[in-house]
Formats: sequence, structure tokens, C-alpha cells
Amino acid sequence: MAVLAKIRQRSALLIGVIALALFAFIIQDLFTRGTFGQSSKDVGSIDGKDISFEDFRVKVSNVEKSGQGITSTEAANRVWDQEVSIALLSSQFDKLGLRVGEKHILEVLKSDPNIGKNPMFLNAAGMFDVAKFKDYFKTNPEAAQYISQKEKDAELNAKFQIYNTLIKSGLYTTASEGKLKYEMETNKVSFAYAAAPYSSIKDSEVKISDDEIVAYMKKNEKKFKADATREIQYVLVEDKASKEDEAEIKAKLTALLSGSVVYNAKTGKNDTLPGFKNATNVAEFVNANSDVPYDSTYVPKNALPAVDADKLFSLPAGAIYGPYVYGRYYAISKSLGFKAGVNAKASHILIGYEGSQTPNPKEKRTKEEAKAKAEEILAQVQANPDSFMMLAFTSSDDSSAQQGGDLGYFGPNQMVKPFNDFVFSNGIGKVGLVETPFGFHIIKITDKQDGIRLATIAQKIEPSEATSDKVFTLATKFEMDAANKDFNAAAKELGLKVAQPVNAKAMDEAFGPLGNQRNIVRWAFDKETDKGDVKRFEIANIGHVIAQYKGENKSGLVSVDMARPYVEPILKNKKKAELLKAKMQGSSIEAIAKAAGVAVQQATDVTLDNPVLPGGVGQEPQVVGNAFALTANKISAPIEGNTGVYVVKNIKTVKAPAIANHAAYVEKVKAQSANDASRVLPALKNNAKIEDNRLQFNY
Repeated sequence: MAVLAKIRQRSALLIGVIALALFAFIIQDLFTRGTFGQSSKDVGSIDGKDISFEDFRVKVSNVEKSGQGITSTEAANRVWDQEVSIALLSSQFDKLGLRVGEKHILEVLKSDPNIGKNPMFLNAAGMFDVAKFKDYFKTNPEAAQYISQKEKDAELNAKFQIYNTLIKSGLYTTASEGKLKYEMETNKVSFAYAAAPYSSIKDSEVKISDDEIVAYMKKNEKKFKADATREIQYVLVEDKASKEDEAEIKAKLTALLSGSVVYNAKTGKNDTLPGFKNATNVAEFVNANSDVPYDSTYVPKNALPAVDADKLFSLPAGAIYGPYVYGRYYAISKSLGFKAGVNAKASHILIGYEGSQTPNPKEKRTKEEAKAKAEEILAQVQANPDSFMMLAFTSSDDSSAQQGGDLGYFGPNQMVKPFNDFVFSNGIGKVGLVETPFGFHIIKITDKQDGIRLATIAQKIEPSEATSDKVFTLATKFEMDAANKDFNAAAKELGLKVAQPVNAKAMDEAFGPLGNQRNIVRWAFDKETDKGDVKRFEIANIGHVIAQYKGENKSGLVSVDMARPYVEPILKNKKKAELLKAKMQGSSIEAIAKAAGVAVQQATDVTLDNPVLPGGVGQEPQVVGNAFALTANKISAPIEGNTGVYVVKNIKTVKAPAIANHAAYVEKVKAQSANDASRVLPALKNNAKIEDNRLQFNY
């Protein structure tokens, strides 16, 4: 970048001044925000129980090194959630006096395949041998620390299993609940109703203020509870290629088509070098001039850029197409020929047996039994080809059974050899039986794709140095202007657009549509950052973000902007309901319907268990409940429903006959509440006093 080049040309004195300033900044940073200035040695506490930073750091480091490809912040968030859960649950275990013995711990350890299935710990019968397991760690002290940690985890796991069992045992369903379920399913009501829909009043006729939204959230605090957030508005100045840059890239590509004249210092003469059209070694030419290496594979039409696929796929050998846009590149392609059947599509039914590599066979069978079953299925498919999908659903031991055996498209040598050879040696529609280490496969070839080999020179569409300098200058000017003027006004003066503000939590990584920009979030939460502060961030492959910290939301509720899409329709319907109720007056259902400008409608045999009104209205439990509460021919007061205001007239209520045993309905209610035990941990977190100091340690 030219601006940086100018800085490099400054005198040694300037460099020294910068170095001293940086050194002073680092020292100050260490005392105010770094190691010397930390106000706590603990990364946090849960109900008064501290979590030491050193232990936390080691665990985060281990998660980062686990090979899962997660960021340090993701690792910190994961470990933090684990620490909170363990602390809260351990407290519950202690209160209940839960204890586990060696037997419990061994059972948990055995469930770990690395221990329970480890050949070192198995006896001659292939069963886990406790004596072997213990002897190994007695004779290998270096492994003792590993198993010690494993035992601690296993003890917690065993206690949790007991705790979970106790909770589930405490959840029960009464006969009365079963009886209620029966009545809700079988009691029926028929009624006439007048429905004035909320949509009959325009949204523009009712306004909802921010204060009204906040008031609603406070009444329903649990639904809108949130961590403290900081609001950041920003401008993105993209560092992208200009039209002139793109034209220059296209011109360079076009120039590669024809030969070029180059002076040869050895001979003292000009040499004429061949262009892309006449290059004898195409691969070498591509690699010398392209940002993307030469690829010799044949590709099907659907793998080509959609806009240019037809023209590229129909290129005769030796012909050239382009320049054209391919993602973030300009490209020119030369056809090197066409090949039939480069990819294939097939379905299969896998029949595994004991000793085969089938991951999860549906039943145990010998190899002979598997072969006999496969031959039987093959005969069925040959007799009725349309039965293949259903037979795959019901008989295949492969996970592809859920897709009717469909394996999608694949290239040569992607499948095990016997499978590959059958598919690529036969035509579409061929069905056959093949044996592989996985078992017996009934294979049906369903399609094949032809392919073309293209030599493609691709050059990235990126800004020139001159363009990047202009972008840098604009971003820097806006940063300086915004620090001294109104942020929005400064952006408008320079023709820049202020993006939708981002409300970030302390440990967020994502920053609106820009993805992972943890540095911006960390800056907003830095104790040195004040309301109204502005800072520029350079983001690789994107450009410059100039951010302004607008303020903190300490209310414990989500922001009004976040809540509005959910709350506003509810509050608008409340206001619309009052307007509609005022209309719905009269001594009969017909008069009320006429006053509201709607027709009287009928609902027949509706139940409380499925309170759906006909005609696509949807569920209206309040309306149906009111209909049940009325005696015959009685009219209700206006009812605020999900889709409008209703007045109902009961025509007939039919009660279900009494039955002596409601056991079947008790089981239904039990099934519906099967996951209630999982609500315990969120409830513990909700009531806990949790202090999070991770920001002090630069997470």
C-alpha cells in the first residue's frame, strides 16, 4: 500500500518515536488491563464458588487442541458452560448427600469405548476385566494422572445418573390428569361464531411506542431476559476492486490468449512466446499465469458456473471461452476434451453379517444367511424394479436406507473396488449383486454424468494498490470526522451508509452480518472505551469497519429493536381488539356479525385437545374453551383470539361417556412430559448467582 510505503521512508527518528510510544502504550495496557491490572485471580464464581483462572485456562487450552477447529472464544464459552453446569449440579449432589462407589464409577468408565473396548483390558472371552484394568495403572504410574481425571469425571457422571433418576422418579402423572386428557380428546362442542379478523384493521392505524414494548417485556420478564449488551453502530468501507481494476484484470487475461514478444538477453534477439491458444504444455501455462492451479479432472455440467455452464460444456476440444466471472475470479477456459460417464449415481441395499464391516446391522446373521437374503431381494427387484426403494427402507443395513438406498453421485474409485467396478462397468438401469467387506450389496445404477476437462486460467478480482489506498484514505477520514461530529452526519457527508446497530454480549464473537469479529466486541466492552468512542478496524478480505460504541443496555431485557418484531404484532392486535369489540354489539349472533361486517360461521364437533376452527383459521383455544363453558343457545362476550375477535353461540355440547380406566390416557400425558427432567439445569442457572470475569483475562 502506497501510504505504508511513505511511512517506511520516514527518518529513523520518527521510527524511534513510534517505538517509544508503543512501549509506553504496552506498559500502560499491562497495568490497566493486562496481567498487572487484573482485579481478580478467578475467572468467575457460581453461587460463591470460585473458578480459578489457571484451571480454566488449562481446560480452554485442551479444548482448543482437541482438533475440533474451534476458536479460543468458542473454547472459553464451552468450558464456561461446563464449569457452571458442574458447579450447580455438584451443589445439588452435596445437598442430597449423593455418594457413588467403585462399582458405579467402573460402569461409567466401561461405557467409554477407549476403556471398555480396549484389548488391554479384555479377558479371553472378550469381556472387560477389572483386574487387568487396575493392574495396568498400578504398573504404569505415568498413566495414573490420566485415569485419575477420568475417574473424577466418571464420579460426576455416575452421580448425575442417580440425580436424573431421582428427578424422573419424582415426575408422575395422576389418574385425574389421564381423565382430563380423555375428556379433552372426546368431549365435543358445536357452535356458531362471528369472527372479526385483526387484519381488517390496517397496521398503520395502530402505533406502538418503545415504552409500550418495554412495559410488555417487564410484564413478561422471563421471556425477554438477556445478558447486558452493548450497542455498536458502524460503517463498512469495503476494500473491493473498482470497475477500472476489473477492466485491467480482463485485459490481462485477454492478452494471454495471443503470443507475446520477449527480449532474450542470451541471444540478443526477441523471442515469440506462444499464448494460451497455442501453448504446447497447457498445464504449465495455466500454473504460470493462474491464481488457481491446473486441474486435470473431468467435471460434470452441474459443477460448472451456472451462468456459463451451457457454453462451457459445449466447447469443442481446443476452443476457448471467456473472460467470464467465476466466483471471485475472472477466468478463461480451454476445452481439453469430453468424456462420457465420469460420475455415476446408484442406490443400494446392504445386507451385513457377523464379521462384516457393517456399522449397525438390523439383525444378526451368518454370511450364508446374508447371501441368501441378498439373493432373495435381488430376485424381488428384478421381478419388480419399482420395489427397490421400499426394500431399501425395510431391509438395508446402511444409513442410506432412509433415502431409499440412494447414494447420490460419486466419481471413480470413491467406492470400495467391487462396488466401483460394477457401477462403472455397466449402464444405467443395471441391477446386480456384489460382495464387499461391508456385506452383500444389491446395486441399481440410476444415472451417469458426462464430463469435460477444462484448462482454466483464473485471476482473482481484487483491488489494485491505488484503489486500496483510496479506500484506506476514505476510512481514515471518516474515522477522524466521526470522532468529532455526529456519526450519522459524518457518514452522510462522505456518501457512506451506517449499518444496522449490533447489540453484542460480552462473550459474543459474531458481529452482525460480518461474522466473527471478536476484536470489535472486546473493544466495546473494554473499560477504557467510553460511550461515543470511535475506532477503525481493518478486516482481511473485507475492508475497514469504523465502529462507534453507543451505550450499554443494563436492563436485563433484550433491546427494543430485537423485541419489536415479536412484541409489536401482539400489542397491535390488543389495540385492534378494543376497536373490534366496540363494533361487535347486538342481541343475536346474526346482529353481532352484521355489525362487524362478517358472516356467521359454523364449527362442528371441535375438541379442546385440537381446538382448530375450519376454513384454514387455525388453532383458537380461547374461542373453543369459551364455547364449552356456555350452555346451549347462550352467546359469549367478545373473545380475543389468535386471529381476531370472536363472539360464539353454543349449539350443542356432547360429553364423552364415562370410562372406568384412564390408563391409556395417563400414558399419553406421561409421554408428553417425558422431557420435563431436562428443565432442571436451566432452572438452576436461572436462580443462581453467577459472576463472569472472563473479560478481565482477554477472552
